[in-house]
Amino acid sequence: MARTRSSSASASSGWRYCNPSYYLKRPKRLALLFIGFVCVTFVVWDRQTLVREHEVDISKLKEEAKELRNLVEEYKSKHGDVVERRKDGDSSKKLALPVEPIDDERREKVKEAMLHAWSSYEKYAWGNDELQPQSRQGVNSFGGLGATLVDSLDTLYIMGLKEEFQRAREWVANSLDFNKDYEASVFETTIRVVGGLLSAYDLSDDEVFLEKARDIADRLLPAWNTPSGIPYNVINLARGNAHNPGWTGGNSILADSGTEQLELIALSQRTGDPKYQQKAENVISALNRSFPDDGLLPIYINPESGTSSYSAITFGAMGDSFYEYLLKVWIQGNKTAAVRPYREMWERSMKGLLSLIRKTTPSSFTYICEKNGPSLTDKMDELACFAPGMLALGSFGYGPEESQKFLSLAEELAWTCYNFYQSTRTKLAGENYFFHAGEDMSVGTSWNILRPETVESLFYLWRLTGNNTYKEWGWNIFQAFEKNSRVEAGYVGLKDVNTGIKDNMMQSFFLAETLKYLYLLFSPSSVISLDEWVFNTEAHPIRIVPRNDAMNLAKPDEQQKPTIRLRNRKAGRSRVGDYKN
Repeated sequence: MARTRSSSASASSGWRYCNPSYYLKRPKRLALLFIGFVCVTFVVWDRQTLVREHEVDISKLKEEAKELRNLVEEYKSKHGDVVERRKDGDSSKKLALPVEPIDDERREKVKEAMLHAWSSYEKYAWGNDELQPQSRQGVNSFGGLGATLVDSLDTLYIMGLKEEFQRAREWVANSLDFNKDYEASVFETTIRVVGGLLSAYDLSDDEVFLEKARDIADRLLPAWNTPSGIPYNVINLARGNAHNPGWTGGNSILADSGTEQLELIALSQRTGDPKYQQKAENVISALNRSFPDDGLLPIYINPESGTSSYSAITFGAMGDSFYEYLLKVWIQGNKTAAVRPYREMWERSMKGLLSLIRKTTPSSFTYICEKNGPSLTDKMDELACFAPGMLALGSFGYGPEESQKFLSLAEELAWTCYNFYQSTRTKLAGENYFFHAGEDMSVGTSWNILRPETVESLFYLWRLTGNNTYKEWGWNIFQAFEKNSRVEAGYVGLKDVNTGIKDNMMQSFFLAETLKYLYLLFSPSSVISLDEWVFNTEAHPIRIVPRNDAMNLAKPDEQQKPTIRLRNRKAGRSRVGDYKN
């Protein structure tokens, strides 16, 4: 009972604070209560006011954002998404590029040139490897693999030529047959046929292209079955017998052997079969065993031992695309740790490239020498004009100081390559150039076979710097092709860039590379964005896919083995017979 009374008294005592008379008898407490009430009321009112103001601000921002989105969508519908990379070494930051009205007109001119080349091929050489426009007939330069047709698939798709693309697709599905008793170049077949089919697949999602790519790749794989993993350069597509051409002394070619990684890695990613990637990456593992400090390899590699043979070092014919692919496999793997070894090898090679840089007198044109033993030769192939684009693309992986150094070098080399064109009567470049003190540059081999390398570099430099000068240079080169190489049934090369005498061959890479890079040069940068695609050495865009599988360059013997081959375009062995006729 006592506990009950005590609880009641305590409860009664607590309720007294709710009785107004309690505070009337105690004015100080009343004052404190009033002050507390006013403070709480003020805080609540202030918070509500802030919330209302915030809601009003948010509403205004939403309206402004909506208006901006509408403006952006309206702008994109007219001009595309035009953003590009800054020069600060951070490729994740973007720089808006202006879209010039004249670009639309020029892009359409290039598209019309593609239609002229393609319709001529369709009419006179359908299903053949290449067209001879002067005699209006097809020739099978690659054993009848439809090289021009396969090489052109992605160009047709990118340019929006849907009907032409569909007809080509039907030929691939129904007529493309790889079971041929033909001694194929592993290199050329990979970059043109495997690369062309994979690019068409990545663009269209049509499984027929992936199936065909796998078919031809399976026929090429025995070329990699060598003791070192360095591939042979020639293989019979029907029987699988692989060998190297006699003129190499049994050696494999550096560029041929180191220029299948993009295609075969992509094929493994898309099919889920690792064997293609393993073959291709074993090549890099083998080369890395004796990779020199300057990163420069001779053009001949022994496929038995994997060691370099005494031969020239060059960024031109037979050396070029090896260095290109070291960089591009790193990009293809989305620059992840798994592909970091490629970047490291490439940076070492770029240090070596710097040792080959010289300038002419009196005009200070920058060029890349060739090296034979300790001696330098003042000669540069037009093929080496891929290097400015490669350097510009790779410069964004360095810190700010190194990035600017390599970008500046890229711009200097591009100026030299452009002057390869401007220095001749036809304004088209010869095959190679020599440099003599006090004379700047002079044409060595004087033919032009519609090569793309200079235009390729102009495309990269415009995309990466936003400098419209590169578009103007590209337009001048295109006009020179139109003036000197266009004929009634397609486009031809020149036997001599000084006389303008024409040959009788429309190279497949003119449609695959030269016209494609020109078209993209005048297109918004959202068209095949460099953030999403990487181009193989035949200008076939392959979608970038991050990699998590680490490559072990330290233990090449634990990996499988590979092989490769050469041909006139990248190996620099042009069809001399064409120029004797």
